[in-house]
Amino acid sequence: MRIISLNAWGGAMFDDLAPWIDACGADVLCLQEVTHTPGLGGWTRFDDADRSLPQRANLLADVRERLPHHHGLFTASDAGPVQDRQRRFHRQDFGLATFVAEAFPLVGVRSAFVHGAYTEHRDGWPNDGRPRAALAVRVHDRRAERFVTVVNLHGLRDPRGKADTPARQAQAERLADLVEGAREDGDLTVVCGDFNLLPDSTTFKTLADLGLTDLVGDADTRTSRYPKPLRHASYLLVSDPGAVARFEIATAPEVSDHRALVLDL
Repeated sequence: MRIISLNAWGGAMFDDLAPWIDACGADVLCLQEVTHTPGLGGWTRFDDADRSLPQRANLLADVRERLPHHHGLFTASDAGPVQDRQRRFHRQDFGLATFVAEAFPLVGVRSAFVHGAYTEHRDGWPNDGRPRAALAVRVHDRRAERFVTVVNLHGLRDPRGKADTPARQAQAERLADLVEGAREDGDLTVVCGDFNLLPDSTTFKTLADLGLTDLVGDADTRTSRYPKPLRHASYLLVSDPGAVARFEIATAPEVSDHRALVLDL
């Protein structure tokens, strides 16, 4: 089974992202920063106080089209205004998506907010404190004769940095509750995503208490599209490191400002 996690950056590099999706071979593909604008395709522009970015209007639909033999699950964390190329405003949902190959029975789904609650941003997107969700799927791996629970997370963004805060500790506790509620005894468990944390965060102690081992450590998980010197963001943890056949932090091709995390079990 191949599990891949990637912050898709709203599809800002979709011309590179699309062929990568076609070829990546993911049985479970966990994407963060996924957009969904009902009734709209093509490109939009996202703006907050810090950034102005091109985004796909409906990255969820774009990926579903390229993965017709996967179940596509999406949970929205918040919604706000974006502009199309004619400068017309639309309401865009923003969240997480997990795509599960139909060859693997999907036997459980659970989502929860790890920070805040769903919010409609009427006048503009804030750059601080936005809600964050996590999405868990439980699948049956027939070849390995085991159940695998995969939790997809996009962690709290704080413009002041990635250091631990009370909000991030509360996020870790909510995440742990979701993991415990989604998996069953004996499941191989994977937790992955853009955590927006430093490698020494106490979040990893909270997850270690659940028997999860981080495979990333202090490795660089950003691409050349990310100009800042702090290169930590994405992580992947497993409950049984002995089940890992291969793990890669992919440096090429570049399809986002984040590197993809590729796990073969």
